[in-house]
Amino acid sequence: MRHVLLKVPSFDLADSGSEATSRNRFVVDTEPNDPRIEALWRIAPWMAGLSVTCALVVLWGLSGRVPLLALGTWAGLIIAANFVIVRARRRAASFGSDELLRSSYWTVFEAAIHAGLWSALPLFAFSGQPAAVQMMLAGAMATMMAGAFLLALVPLAAAVWVLVLATAMLWGLHGADDLPVGIAMVLVTGYIAVVLTGCITIERLLTRFMDTAEKESERRESIALLLKEYEDQGAGWLWQIDAANQLTYVSPRISSLLGRSTAQLIGQSLPVVLGCDARLGGALVARQAFSGLQMDVETPGGTRSIAVAGSPIIAPDGSFHGFRGVGSDITEIRRSQDRLSHMARIDVLTGLPNRQHMHELFAEGVARAKATNQPCALMFLDLDGFKPVNDSFGHSLGDEVLRAMAQRLAAEVGARGRIGRVGGDEFALLLTDGQSRQSVEELGVKLIKAVAEPLALPSAEIRIGLSIGSAIAPIDGDAVDDLLLKADLALYEAKSRGRGTFVHFEPQLQQDADDRVRLEHDLRQALKRNEFEVHYQPVVSATTQAVMGFEALLRWRHPERGLISPAVFIPIAEDTGLIADIGEWTLRQACKHASQWPQHVHVAVNVSPRQLILPALPNAVSDALAAARLQPSRLELEVTESVFLSDTDGSLDVLRRVRSIGVGIALDDFGTGYSSLGYLNKTIFHALKIDGSFVRDAAKRSETVSIIHAIVALANSFRMSITAEGVETVADFERMRELGCHRIQGYLFGRPVPFEETLALVGQRFEYGDRAAG
Repeated sequence: MRHVLLKVPSFDLADSGSEATSRNRFVVDTEPNDPRIEALWRIAPWMAGLSVTCALVVLWGLSGRVPLLALGTWAGLIIAANFVIVRARRRAASFGSDELLRSSYWTVFEAAIHAGLWSALPLFAFSGQPAAVQMMLAGAMATMMAGAFLLALVPLAAAVWVLVLATAMLWGLHGADDLPVGIAMVLVTGYIAVVLTGCITIERLLTRFMDTAEKESERRESIALLLKEYEDQGAGWLWQIDAANQLTYVSPRISSLLGRSTAQLIGQSLPVVLGCDARLGGALVARQAFSGLQMDVETPGGTRSIAVAGSPIIAPDGSFHGFRGVGSDITEIRRSQDRLSHMARIDVLTGLPNRQHMHELFAEGVARAKATNQPCALMFLDLDGFKPVNDSFGHSLGDEVLRAMAQRLAAEVGARGRIGRVGGDEFALLLTDGQSRQSVEELGVKLIKAVAEPLALPSAEIRIGLSIGSAIAPIDGDAVDDLLLKADLALYEAKSRGRGTFVHFEPQLQQDADDRVRLEHDLRQALKRNEFEVHYQPVVSATTQAVMGFEALLRWRHPERGLISPAVFIPIAEDTGLIADIGEWTLRQACKHASQWPQHVHVAVNVSPRQLILPALPNAVSDALAAARLQPSRLELEVTESVFLSDTDGSLDVLRRVRSIGVGIALDDFGTGYSSLGYLNKTIFHALKIDGSFVRDAAKRSETVSIIHAIVALANSFRMSITAEGVETVADFERMRELGCHRIQGYLFGRPVPFEETLALVGQRFEYGDRAAG
């Protein structure tokens, strides 16, 4: 039985080419699969040659001294034995590894038979021969004993060989009368020891060497198998070049990719084959390892993207022999990455660039404007009134509205710039040509008109607005984040002016923003520093003109700016969350001061909508009343109609809890546009205050008088008291009294004054109008 071994070439690609490739693919080898058996097979002819040579020398030396028949028979047996041994070793070479033990025993047996035949020589031919012949025979025997080195891989066979030959030689020396036997035996014994020691040493060294070689061979085969699998499974391809950058090996996979055979590629310059990429050429010239080098190559199937890595081949003597490396087709990976990158920079809902992409576009636009000195405009756009649409009709319809508005904006902008969605209902626009502020504003107006057009949907017709803030680069700045901040300030200003407004950034907006920041910082310290004051404006009876109460009005006396109006600092307090502490302090002060007025005089305190969403407000009111020992009926909280724009149920619940304490609730600035008539039947309010704008218009417009009549009639039907605000003239006073208002407040009866001045007013009765005339 003959075993066949399939060898896979290691990754030494020096022997390449199409012919070499096919030759190295699968190599059939009939060599034995164990190196020791192979070694015994290879040394068998040498052992046979040594034995036959020595036999011929013996024949020549003993010719005519020993009977020819005996000598010829011995020589014939020697030749026959060697012939049989060589044949047997060759047969053993085809054994599998499981036959190794048996072949070793056969080698011992061969050594014993072969040595036995040579041992016959001293028995019948040594004694009686001349000293010269005996020396010749001893030399032949010693030479044969040295043949033990050829059997060193099987130490037992070597030992049997030496001992059999040595025994026969010593026997022959013992029978020789004319030789110093003792000395000869000592020398022969030493010789035997040297030979056996050498055999053992050689066997150990050879075994260690063969084990190492076997492990290295297994490692190379494992690497070769992995590389073969790397190529076959499509993970990539292999290449190798010489010192002149010419291909000496290349995988068939890259041949298929480039549409050229392996034979056509071998000998070609790698940089030229891959499209003369300068980076690859530079990496090869540097003679240093490189990886992840990506490039595009032209193929019959179109442009493909590949990645290449390589390492220099350095010989032990330090000489450079080229490069070997790997490559892979990363076209699909690159496409997937491009798709992911595109998706990461696009708003899914509208298909427009998202915030990240717009920031990149802004950065590019600003850099281009600085380089070319051609201004560009950065614009923020915010939809007005979109939140109620979302809240009323749901997010699905809200998404449809956003998509429709995005299409309108993109169509209006066209090729003049890039527009993207950067938030819920916020958009951003880069206008590449911003040289003319007028043209930028004209585009802004067109965008506002486009959005203002009604949007007809199956369930409703939607009308929303658009506010725009703009900044020009590099006129307003040359840093992207700074310009975006300025555009945002312009947008904030546009929204503060009302729906459908376009505002360019102006330095004053930045100053106002900086001033607001400083004011916010000072406001945080104002309460601790006792910088707040409460002033009071009198409220008089329309019939008696006597003071019925006061409205508490908060003032901030800034150490540097003087008195600051609540219209300035209250919005800041609401935005920063300071309104709760400031409102509670104002409430306590008002109750404390009211406790020093007569029992019939009440105090009214304004409450911010932000305070009404705090569940702790009723407790704060109770604590303030208890601390001042003030009857709840003498306290009145004033709320504006804006409180009903958000969190209606929560705000009304807080008001009900306050009303249950016995505190009055007045609806301030009634009729200013929030349609609060529906809330008058909530049985929460005990009074309402007509806004001063109605009082002033009543002198000029008869319709306003009719509106006030309606308000008074409605309030009387709910048994609510009515206060007219903003009364500045006697005529205004008489008109409001005639229309049925119960209480009057305005500059006619006094401006807000500190608490100390109120003590002189609480017992005062004014004399205006008919009373004065009478």
